[in-house]
Amino acid sequence: MRQAMIFAAGLGTRLKPLTDTMPKALVPVGGRPLLWHVIMKLKDSGFERIVVNVHHFAQQIIDYLAANQNFGLDIRISDESEKLLETGGGIKKALPLFDPHSPILIHNVDILSNVDLSQLDVDVPTLVVSERKTKRYLQFDESMQLIGWKNIETGEVKGREGRSLAFSGIHVFHPSLFPLLNDWPERFPVMDFYLKVCAHHLVRGIEVKNLQLLDVGKLDTLEQAKSFIMHNP
Repeated sequence: MRQAMIFAAGLGTRLKPLTDTMPKALVPVGGRPLLWHVIMKLKDSGFERIVVNVHHFAQQIIDYLAANQNFGLDIRISDESEKLLETGGGIKKALPLFDPHSPILIHNVDILSNVDLSQLDVDVPTLVVSERKTKRYLQFDESMQLIGWKNIETGEVKGREGRSLAFSGIHVFHPSLFPLLNDWPERFPVMDFYLKVCAHHLVRGIEVKNLQLLDVGKLDTLEQAKSFIMHNP
């Protein structure tokens, strides 16, 4: 089974005032909510089961999916209404909703890209990365094994330095990692998890050449997003 999780629980503070009345996932781009664009990309790529985590205006997302009959997919809700669990905690809470033997493609709701999700190798834990400018870079060795993280503004390094590549917000959480979550708290960032387990467990980077990616996290990116979806249907 091809299954995925959409991170849709964030507060969307950078998209205020729009997110004063709606969740970031339902902010429209080109007449359709961000959530719609990600769901359609996953559906077109052959994904059958999708878990959506919710927190901010959670009921609006639940109602939207119900009104659209879950777009003909097996869509399940991981409810974080009581407390935001961050990305790692979100995955840990949602695990019972997934097939325990199949990888989970993780996708941020505010990421638009030209990544061909149907072609991603899901045999091992995989982070989709590219060469682009950002403030924080993942570090990889010659075999594209994750070895660390670096903030180029502050100089902070976690793990070891190597080749610097930017994370896309798209990754494959492999079943081999599921048991390792047991030792982690209720709330934590998934990147902290990856940076710890990569010392003794393969976490691979996949570099996408000519990656077109837009983080629709701020008001000034909404206009860019309209153009993006026109050129990256």
